[in-house]
Amino acid sequence: MVAARFSPAGWIAALFRWTSSARRKYGGEWWLMVAGVVVIAFILTMTVFPHLFTRFDPNDQNAGSQMTAPSSSHIMGTDNLSRDVWARIVYGAQTILGVAIAAALLSAIIGIPLGLLSGFAGGVFDRILSLIMDSVYSFPGLILAIAFAAMLGPGVINITLAVAVVYIPTYFRLVRGQTLSIKEEVYVEAARAIGARRGTILGRYIFPNVIATVVVVLSLNIADAIMTEAALSYIGLGLPAGIPDWGMDLSMGKKFLPSGIWWMITFPGLMIMLLALGFTMLGEGLAEILNPRLLEK
Repeated sequence: MVAARFSPAGWIAALFRWTSSARRKYGGEWWLMVAGVVVIAFILTMTVFPHLFTRFDPNDQNAGSQMTAPSSSHIMGTDNLSRDVWARIVYGAQTILGVAIAAALLSAIIGIPLGLLSGFAGGVFDRILSLIMDSVYSFPGLILAIAFAAMLGPGVINITLAVAVVYIPTYFRLVRGQTLSIKEEVYVEAARAIGARRGTILGRYIFPNVIATVVVVLSLNIADAIMTEAALSYIGLGLPAGIPDWGMDLSMGKKFLPSGIWWMITFPGLMIMLLALGFTMLGEGLAEILNPRLLEK
């Protein structure tokens, strides 16, 4: 038998057919998700290949004249230290995106197992863990992040930990609630009846039914983590001065806005909004697409 050859044209045609089918099936939710993916993909490309987008170093104080308006040589102008604002935007994407994704993943890695174990085990362990998580959840997220950031001090790892703490109760409460419901299902009872171990029930029967919702929450939490990281940097509790960061540039530019220097604050602010919006659109689109009730349409 002759092995089928890889055909780029055939692969592209299959991808197009799948895309067209998904577009017809999900409608506006599909386009919402695609718009979010496009925004995220563009900014991710900037983080991976920054030299393709700018020839300036983000900390180069000889990039141009001080506080020049956007022009052909500096498309977003320069700041008060003569650094290119566009270069700060490009390299700052690495910082804010890295911290937000790492914080959301870390909180998921901690919150999901705790929620599974708490909901499945029940009893005293569940009550104690739920009380702890509810206590953390009762604090406003930004205030809690500020408290941890002030305690840990500036630094990429410290700010990641400070942001991650905020979202652990979110995953815990979500997964615990679904675990409490799913563990009473007939197929879980059947698995118990045939002698399946607890680890097998959790990993094979409960976790796969939880993960779809977790993916949606993860995307939305990344969007919120972007805003939280920017807020911490804005008030001076974020990263050291040598690391490009949109929140820090936003804070620096605010004092020059009354003088008509609008570009120092406008472009970092727009990029924070755009990146958070991209993950929000992705999350909202996935929430609708992964909702089984849509299949009844």
